[in-house]
Amino acid sequence: MRIAGKRLLGAVPSLIGVIIVTFLLSHALPGDPAVLFAGPAADAASVAQVRAHLGLDHSLPQQFLTYVWQLAHGDLGQSLTTGQPVMTDLLQRLPASLELTLVALIFAIGVAVPLGIWAATRPNSWIDHLCRGTVTVAAAFPTFFIALLLVYVFYFLIPLAPEPVGRLNDVYFDAPTTITGFYLIDSILEGNWQTFGGALAQIILPAISLGLFALAPIARITRAAMLQSLASDHVRTARACGLSRRRILITYALRNAMLPVVNVLGMVFSFVLGSNVLIEDVYGWPGVGAYAVKAVISSDYAAVQGFILMMAVLYILLNLVVDLLSMVVDPRVKFEG
Repeated sequence: MRIAGKRLLGAVPSLIGVIIVTFLLSHALPGDPAVLFAGPAADAASVAQVRAHLGLDHSLPQQFLTYVWQLAHGDLGQSLTTGQPVMTDLLQRLPASLELTLVALIFAIGVAVPLGIWAATRPNSWIDHLCRGTVTVAAAFPTFFIALLLVYVFYFLIPLAPEPVGRLNDVYFDAPTTITGFYLIDSILEGNWQTFGGALAQIILPAISLGLFALAPIARITRAAMLQSLASDHVRTARACGLSRRRILITYALRNAMLPVVNVLGMVFSFVLGSNVLIEDVYGWPGVGAYAVKAVISSDYAAVQGFILMMAVLYILLNLVVDLLSMVVDPRVKFEG
């Protein structure tokens, strides 16, 4: 708890910097929100009235102080595009993005870690070169290209996947009762296996499209960490003691190689969460990425600021989780810290 408190206190200056930079950058966006909100047929008087209603007629320092005052009271403002509070919009859409990102990361870990271990146990062999080449080629293509290709192949040519209409096809399935906001978990808790099957079928292609992008860094870090661990003295001693190859690989080598893998997972997760915008557009996924794109196009200051601030908070919390997991994997991290 003490270490977690230090990490959170150390993140306060970064959060203040994010608030300032986000406010300035959002106000540098092209376009006038008052004009967009008033509509194309509005005259100058109507636009001025809307600008006064939104507080855009005040000076920039006054607007910033108002924004900080609202943040202190948990108010992120009101979105001009949806007409709802930004906090409500983000809380409604965040579970969709988190669920997609987590499933994509689980897929990436399930493929990349075994490939990295396999390549490390046979260094410089054809298996090593094949594993590294496969993950590199998979990550080389843009995510939107992979997404469109998977839709074309598995929906249009081979109709195995459902139509890309979001998290669930409302025509055939009813959305589960909101408990966690994750359709897969909520449908299991509700005991609705039909909805679980529908939600799982909808998320497979988006998760693969997003997870392929995260394969390369995880596989490379796993391979490098395993090579270093397999060459260490304690593994050499375990071999000399006659332990089985499986026990040496899993108990001694893999456990000591997990620390750099856990550290890179935090970076990969935050990067994947911020880069799933194109995936959400291709599959009609109602996440925060698509919401942020619409907000930028519409010069929706409050929505843009709320999205970036939310991502900054998530990144800080994610780094805290990674630090705590690092202490669990390797207790020496706690004493060194």
